[in-house]
Amino acid sequence: QVQLAESGGGLVQAGGSLRLSCAASGRTFSNYAMAWFRQTPGKEREFVAGISRSGRSTNYADSVKGRFTISRDNAKNTVYLQIDNVKPEDTAAYYCSATVQMLAVVRVEAYSYWGQGTQVTVSS
Repeated sequence: QVQLAESGGGLVQAGGSLRLSCAASGRTFSNYAMAWFRQTPGKEREFVAGISRSGRSTNYADSVKGRFTISRDNAKNTVYLQIDNVKPEDTAAYYCSATVQMLAVVRVEAYSYWGQGTQVTVSS
């Protein structure tokens, strides 16, 4: 079992920045590719950013490229999501997830472990 706990969400003005963190516990963190998803009411959970087990490979949804940066610190068992130049459409609950695959994939079904989510609200 892997337990994931997100933090760092909150209210931010458009154009601002914030950093989300996800602390993992349980199994060996470096055995999992990690990803961030987000979800708004009535919509499906969507892939935002992913990072490979080693951290050398990352991928992003087109809508966030150039504004979001995913990173991980395997020594601290933590994955981060830096969000810059936030937009009102970034308002969502953000979820951290883990998959045993080597690379992060966009399919929700590939992820076995999820955090409880952290809310990001962007004011215009």
